[in-house]
Amino acid sequence: MAQITVKNLSFAYEGSHDLIFDRVSFQFDTDWKLGFIGRNGKGKTTFLRLLMGQEEYSGEILSSGVQFDYFPFVVEEKERRALEVAEEICPPLQLWQLQKELSLLEVDEEILYRPFSSLSNGEQTKLLLAVLFLRDNHFLLIDEPTNHLDRKGRSVVSKYLSRKNGFLLVCHDRAFLDGCIDHVLCINRANIQVQQGNFSSWQQNKEYQDRFEQGEHEKLEQEVGRLARAARQKEGWSRKAERGKYGNGSVDKGYIGHKASKMMKRAKSAEKRQEKALEAKKSLLKNIETTEELKMHTLSHFSSVLVRAEELCICYQNRPATPKLSWKIEQGERVRLEGKNGAGKSSILKLIAGERLQYTGGLELASGLRISYVPQDTSFLKGNLFHYAKEQKVCESLLLAILRKLDFPRVQFEKDMENFSGGQKKKVLLATSLCQQAHLYLWDEPLNFIDVISRMQIEQVILQYAPTMLFVEHDSAFGDAIATRTICL
Repeated sequence: MAQITVKNLSFAYEGSHDLIFDRVSFQFDTDWKLGFIGRNGKGKTTFLRLLMGQEEYSGEILSSGVQFDYFPFVVEEKERRALEVAEEICPPLQLWQLQKELSLLEVDEEILYRPFSSLSNGEQTKLLLAVLFLRDNHFLLIDEPTNHLDRKGRSVVSKYLSRKNGFLLVCHDRAFLDGCIDHVLCINRANIQVQQGNFSSWQQNKEYQDRFEQGEHEKLEQEVGRLARAARQKEGWSRKAERGKYGNGSVDKGYIGHKASKMMKRAKSAEKRQEKALEAKKSLLKNIETTEELKMHTLSHFSSVLVRAEELCICYQNRPATPKLSWKIEQGERVRLEGKNGAGKSSILKLIAGERLQYTGGLELASGLRISYVPQDTSFLKGNLFHYAKEQKVCESLLLAILRKLDFPRVQFEKDMENFSGGQKKKVLLATSLCQQAHLYLWDEPLNFIDVISRMQIEQVILQYAPTMLFVEHDSAFGDAIATRTICL
């Protein structure tokens, strides 16, 4: 067992005045199953790049000779057989060891004899994880492995990781994290903390800490107010007593002066206690996430049934790509589409959203139905955010306000959307949908790259406004919380 120690780490990207890390220090063991969480844009992937030596920084990262591997691993020459790719990543590779790892990941070993490019994204994810864990004395940095995994795939990989030691996992899926980690590394608003436990225990501790700090803050506010009033009162008494020395008649000026001085000392003492209380207040509330409530602009439709499908089957090149299914979506329902990767979930959403796809059977939409669609793909987002708001016919100020509530940095507003992170692009699409007035919301894997805290905000707004939805999402905690019904493909 070795330790990775970070001392006084500071980092900012070239040309930027915003420090991503400012003299942070922490340490963790290399045999931990470590979950890495924090808001989008707080520096999780950046820290992985620093560990890999890909950026210059100030401070120290001491890794005791440990070598780091990064997932997703970039594979060149994808037309080679998967086994050849595996042998290159981990020489010398014992085939029986790889077969054992693949069996734990519920992957048929026949994929080893196919071109790597022919593997599904989920199969590629599982194969690369298996190979990377076979490398000796390597600490694995796993960056968002769930984006290409369906619900069952996530469960399998989470169980697989629970049997491993020595990894740092960036993931926003609560159930996935709970299933495989034993420590949490969290980037807070003001510092970085390391805690033992899984995501749920971290969240519980966070809530306890937030409540404690909020209570201390309120007590200190009352104390500061009381001390301020006492200081003003004693200072007033002191000045009144001091003026009494110069009144008419025979008075004991020495006694009055002594009394005034005593009152002034008490006033000064109250001021010092007030200053100490104010200093104590400054150390509180720095890490409390101010998650403002979001809003939706749902519309009510005169029809109770918004979508009706009869023996619907999506086709590609005249071949069926989905099973024939008959179903309907009634107003007020939040329907989850489930199925393996490639089962046609996204195609059904695209068809309802108006994309021209080949299909058989019947599909009927309610008259005048207004739809808000969040696609899975974000690569089309380019150019200015303000021009995008105009193109989408949404209120610019409302869009920016929602993005700020999702902890989107103001400094990003002026940048080209093409340079946004994956999470920031997804937040743009979600914020746009929340701006739109709609009878039906079609969301295709809306939470890819979205941080845990924003996921809970989005979950809360859906439960509050109860929109009619058809959605695909592999985050089981989110899906189980909001779905009223599930259609399985």
